[in-house]
Amino acid sequence: MLEQRPPLPPFDVQTAAIKARRAEDAWNGRDPVKVSLAYTEDSWWRNRSEFFQGREAIVAFLTRKWNREHEYRLIKEVWAFHANQIAARFAYEWRDGDGRWFRSHGNEQWRFDENGLMAVSYTHLTLPTKRI
Repeated sequence: MLEQRPPLPPFDVQTAAIKARRAEDAWNGRDPVKVSLAYTEDSWWRNRSEFFQGREAIVAFLTRKWNREHEYRLIKEVWAFHANQIAARFAYEWRDGDGRWFRSHGNEQWRFDENGLMAVSYTHLTLPTKRI
């Protein structure tokens, strides 16, 4: 049986918002394995200056990220969608091991397969991470 992650493309305003909210909720749970299941097994990622492919690489990336970004809290907002693609803005806050708080902002472009799994993710930091 094929994995499916509704809502499925093509997206409309409501289903794109649901998809973004589910991604936000999953990331805020900070479980790298659970998050990786929303992506195709060979999903391709660009996260700022890192490029990688596949669920194992996603788990490794998120494990590294959340080991250094404590109390991570993310919000996502859809700003465009078409067919099987969604563009979203994001902002998140986190603290480092010394208790200093930081905030990051950026944009993401996502492309989904017919089963609603994310096949491609591009993340671009629009403002540098800064101490708050």
